[in-house]
Amino acid sequence: MRELDWKSVSLRAILALLALTGPVAFPLAMMGFGTLNELALRLVLPGAALLVVGWLTLRWVGLRRLSSLLARGALAGAVATLALEAVRYPAFLAGWMPGNLPDLMGVLLLDRFALGPSTGSTLAGFGYHFWNGASFGIIFVLLTWGCSRWLAVPYGLAVGVGFMASPVVQALGVGLFGVTLAGTLRQRS
Repeated sequence: MRELDWKSVSLRAILALLALTGPVAFPLAMMGFGTLNELALRLVLPGAALLVVGWLTLRWVGLRRLSSLLARGALAGAVATLALEAVRYPAFLAGWMPGNLPDLMGVLLLDRFALGPSTGSTLAGFGYHFWNGASFGIIFVLLTWGCSRWLAVPYGLAVGVGFMASPVVQALGVGLFGVTLAGTLRQRS
């Protein structure tokens, strides 16, 4: 049996924690640990910057496999978010969802809640949404070392279930797992 490489495990854990800074900021804001604007400045942007520095450092010191995994994970997560948006956005436009989450995130990111969305806040919200997707892709490849693609579907489902059970969904007023919204949609039909 091979001995566990603690340096590699530690490095992957640090990189995964840096990637996690993006996705945890919105739930933390919804739980009252600060505004999304504050958390973006104190958590998301530094975490993203350190992750990019880490990726560049890995390439520079010759750890090409790990740097390649980070890049592929980010790309896969962003593409998965694009697939999600291909379903989510038309559902929002059809009235099957109570609000446009990227718009809300952008308004909160740029501290424009009282002013409402703008082009800049919408772009910021979608940027944050895609960064979260990229972050989840990075976390996946770091946890699986890029060897278990078949785990991507259960991982994606776990991320989705985690989101639907998070304080974010409850803050949107749709209830745990969107149960309140489902009841409202049934009443309309």
